[in-house]
Amino acid sequence: MPRTMREVVFVDGVRTPFGRAGEKGMYAQTRADDLVVRCIRELLERNPELPPEKVEEVAIAATTQIGDQGLTLGRMAALLSGLPNTTPGYSIDRMCAGAMTAVTSVAGSISFGAIDVAVAGGVEHMGRHPMGEGVDPNPRVVAEKLVDPSALVMGKTAENLHDRYPTLTKERSDVFALGSQRKLKEAYEANQIQPDLVPVATRHDERGWGLATTDEPPRPNVTMEDLAGLKTPFRPHGKVTAGNAAGLNDGATACVLASEEAATELGLPIKMRLVEFSFVGVEPEVMGYGPVPAAEKALAKAGLTIEDIGLFELNEAFAVQVLAFLEHFGLPDDSEKVNRYGGAIATGHPLASSGVRLMTQLARQFEEDPSVRFGMTAMCIGIGMGGAVIWENPHHRDYGTPITTSTETTSEARA
Repeated sequence: MPRTMREVVFVDGVRTPFGRAGEKGMYAQTRADDLVVRCIRELLERNPELPPEKVEEVAIAATTQIGDQGLTLGRMAALLSGLPNTTPGYSIDRMCAGAMTAVTSVAGSISFGAIDVAVAGGVEHMGRHPMGEGVDPNPRVVAEKLVDPSALVMGKTAENLHDRYPTLTKERSDVFALGSQRKLKEAYEANQIQPDLVPVATRHDERGWGLATTDEPPRPNVTMEDLAGLKTPFRPHGKVTAGNAAGLNDGATACVLASEEAATELGLPIKMRLVEFSFVGVEPEVMGYGPVPAAEKALAKAGLTIEDIGLFELNEAFAVQVLAFLEHFGLPDDSEKVNRYGGAIATGHPLASSGVRLMTQLARQFEEDPSVRFGMTAMCIGIGMGGAVIWENPHHRDYGTPITTSTETTSEARA
């Protein structure tokens, strides 16, 4: 019998504070799986209307699936979180878009009707497991010139993007990075970040026992002079620095997704509706360009244009990657629509976890600004990919009404 696809909604999302990777970072002696388990438990505590047995799937992403980020992490996290042993789970790897892919994967199951409620998220402990640990790229990739060798080093791909778009100067990247730090500081001062953070108990040889309650990477007092003096590690006299790129970080995220019917029946909040999503491939050596065609494809499938998107949460793996997106779509570098709370240059980017951070921040901005109907979360992905997800704001007056294209709207106005 033919199936009717169901609407999928974002119920709630949380994250740990993000830490700096390495021996001095606040999570140096905290297990990766414990970070994501803390997020899942928090979701269950914050949503008592959701019986644990109603969670029918747990999808957790990690880029380096080894050690405490391995062993079918979704299933292990489900068991460790106190969900019943009847709840299945699985792991996902799409590098930086791991959590984003976890969300879209379970959304497909919900839309199809296979399940009603799921948890999706991601974790990356880059201090314990540096990106690329234990990997063995097939030598044919380079030997047969399938990709340029620079494609295997993300920082070099960012330098390549600068080369391809000479108008994207180092100064523009530094100005954008400074804005990210400023906006995150202002968001903390306005209590816009703290409600979605999950405190994490920590232990450190030098610090002793502690409680992580805020992000560790931000540098709110950095200046343009500071940024101008930083080294360019990926190329002599290059444009990519530690100041205009995300750092090496530890952290985890998780969210609850459900069919709109199940959320309503259980009395769960509906913070966003998933409208459309897209993942695409691009030349690996300029992987930062990936969000552009991903956004174009998602917009076309949804019957929307870039002008219909009132809020963007774009992952700041590198400033140049976001600037390429903004320039392509004719948005100013300092657009008020983009990353209102700052981005990964300030908060940090624990690879596979970041997609849900974007979604959680967009959901809170939807609540603050009901005048915006549609928002987008998008990110570049290693080895030459991009991902974009379009969301609808339930607080908007037209929520749930059929989407009309700009052409249709113009025709109706003329009629």
